[in-house]
Amino acid sequence: MSKQDGSSRQVTTGPVDDSATPILHVDMDAFFVSVELLKRPELRGKPVLVGGTAGRGVVAAASYEARRFGVNSAMPMSIALQRCPNAIVLRGDYASYAKYSKQVMAIFEQITPLVEPLSIDEAFLDVSGARRLHGSPAEIAWTIRDRVRAETGLTCSIGVAATKYVAKVASSRAKPDGMLVVPAARTIEFLHPLPVSALWGVGRVTEESLARLGLRTVGDVAAMPHDALQRAVGPALAARLGRLANGIDPRDVHTIRTEKSIGHENTFGHDLTDPVEIRRELLRLSNNVAVRLRKAGLVGRTVTLKLRYGDFRTVTRSRTLSEPTDVARRIYDEASDALTELVGDGARVRLIGVRAEHLRASGSGAMLWDPDEEWRDAERTIDEVTAKFGKGAVRPATLMPPGGERRREQPRIDPDDDAATAAAEWGW
Repeated sequence: MSKQDGSSRQVTTGPVDDSATPILHVDMDAFFVSVELLKRPELRGKPVLVGGTAGRGVVAAASYEARRFGVNSAMPMSIALQRCPNAIVLRGDYASYAKYSKQVMAIFEQITPLVEPLSIDEAFLDVSGARRLHGSPAEIAWTIRDRVRAETGLTCSIGVAATKYVAKVASSRAKPDGMLVVPAARTIEFLHPLPVSALWGVGRVTEESLARLGLRTVGDVAAMPHDALQRAVGPALAARLGRLANGIDPRDVHTIRTEKSIGHENTFGHDLTDPVEIRRELLRLSNNVAVRLRKAGLVGRTVTLKLRYGDFRTVTRSRTLSEPTDVARRIYDEASDALTELVGDGARVRLIGVRAEHLRASGSGAMLWDPDEEWRDAERTIDEVTAKFGKGAVRPATLMPPGGERRREQPRIDPDDDAATAAAEWGW
């Protein structure tokens, strides 16, 4: 059974001590599906999936009815339909999701200026300064839920706590359409019975490692001697898990979100073996990364290539540049060199990804010389033409598909990531 099907729902229904819980985590319920149901109300109460059906399409979002069959976001659509044969599959409509996201975020910002969006459908809020106008944190959470429902027709779940980590855990426990306050004095009581998977940084592999040590709950991790935990998962993760297991999270709500990396990747409908076609895809992805860098006013110092073979082996290679760049040609050249090391004759490629990392603001550091000046000028000219005439008006001849048909890049959805985050990141 899915871990996110609402079967373990926990909500606050009566008076509660929220005096020291200024942090809210607001998470929209099955956001993509919920937006689709506004247009198709006859599908309410039925198992509904949003995502791609062609080739290796994946589930971007699943209704709670579908989740009861063990369907989750990021799952291959073929597997999802095996588990839930009666599911109704809808193609995504990113423009609609973006529109409703803006409406919801606007509601948050009318309550408090301290809003930290995490993705298209969730955000942290610090309501410390909003109490005088809007009431206690719990009252503010009720107000937000009522306004979101009244103004958009959508529902959300809210966690209220003393820290960002606990608030996010609380919102997940309140789903769907609930609100859970964790009083500061009862943080440990709330956290310790939860499974270790509730700790940030504990994925499937780490969960298995902890289980071999007999650590199955957050409380088990908190009680584990630090030296033993460090030997099991390493010093960095051990320190973080130890803090979280004891409810310690000093992070503030930040209103400006800085991108740590920008990337695109594509899972193909069939394994690629033609070197020319593989490099064409690499160029297309490099171009998409460069366009996003320039649009954001950023440059990247490191180029990372991700490759997944037909047998699901996944490898990455990174190259650090002498000067940071936002130029597709430079990104492609570096990724192409890395690709040469990884793809031999007859290799079957299932997925290619390109990412720019170690970002900084464009022009924030003086360069002794600009090796990409001519290419940069040409690509900025293409940006201007694209802004005026639309995407695809000008592109490298190599990227022109046969017969002029435009190819659609699939969104990257990592099983460890929230699907809504992935869809927002890739504009799907």
